[in-house]
Amino acid sequence: MADVPPEASEDDALIEDIDEEMIQPQIGIENQYIKDLSFENPVGPNAPQIVGQSPEVGVEVTTSARALEDGMYEVTLVIRGEAKTPETTVFIVELTYAGVLTIADVPEDAIGPILLIEGARLLFPFARNIVADVSRDGGFPPLFINPIDFVQLYREQHLDEGAANGAGTA
Repeated sequence: MADVPPEASEDDALIEDIDEEMIQPQIGIENQYIKDLSFENPVGPNAPQIVGQSPEVGVEVTTSARALEDGMYEVTLVIRGEAKTPETTVFIVELTYAGVLTIADVPEDAIGPILLIEGARLLFPFARNIVADVSRDGGFPPLFINPIDFVQLYREQHLDEGAANGAGTA
């Protein structure tokens, strides 16, 4: 004989209350694209000799976001890499990479940080790969960018910026 489940109990009501309180934010990537890409190789045919000198490479990353329509946002990563020796610039790569993201179940004041931290974190591996491929295709070893702490980047670029302007930014 099969056991018949009892009617909804107090425990079931408690579980439903907890489930409603624990609604998880949702973020999705709808589209990704290169907005702008530039690679400069000013040393041309001398690249192999220059690379042997172990040029110093610097990488800068900035993030931004803007609202598109209800629940959709464009997140943009700008990556600029430059290799130099004391005598010359070896190469410059600049990539502006963006994605259209959707966000749901997020308080209004949390949208900016989520886009600029989690959204950027989702797009970064694709942008990193493009930079590596372009630098390799430009005649140099691939420029592999180390993982980025997007929380720290957000603090440096957006919270400090807000404090300097006397207002918070999203």
